[in-house]
Amino acid sequence: MNSSTDPAVIDKLKSLIRSVPDFPRPGIVFRDITPLLAHAEGLALACRALAQPYRSQNIDLVVGAESRGFIFGAAVARELNCGFIPVRKPGKLPARTISQAYQLEYGTDKLEIHADAVKPQQRVVMLDDLLATGGTMKACCQMVRSLGAEIVGVSFLIELTFLNGRNVLTDWPVHSIITYDII
Repeated sequence: MNSSTDPAVIDKLKSLIRSVPDFPRPGIVFRDITPLLAHAEGLALACRALAQPYRSQNIDLVVGAESRGFIFGAAVARELNCGFIPVRKPGKLPARTISQAYQLEYGTDKLEIHADAVKPQQRVVMLDDLLATGGTMKACCQMVRSLGAEIVGVSFLIELTFLNGRNVLTDWPVHSIITYDII
């Protein structure tokens, strides 16, 4: 699913995202969302746009990936009048967890969620700020699915389409607000 967000809203949100060339290394343009987060109207527009496709979907939970997925995930959960569940890096959650490893450019990493965070048949929206290669979100979705929940959709503020992350998330409908087609 591509964004059905008003083009004027997309333009406003894009105007609040700072492009930082050569960060974190030469040849990369980092899309910095901190100016958007600092802008009250922009933050509200982003959260409404992320929540929009799910308003009539009877969502039980929004699951957000560490760390910027927490910022938008909690706000979108409020928009949808549902709960929020964090997915964290290892060792950050206090109760029993399940984990999922995923591939990085050089090596692997792991994410965790509380084993009792999501119940079977709960309707869940998965959310993060950025879709790049899709590895982080795929790991999140695998954990939530293993707990028996129904993933209604996967939602991102920004999608870097040239990295083809959507291709590893084909089991779920993908919704992104802003796309960048080049580095």
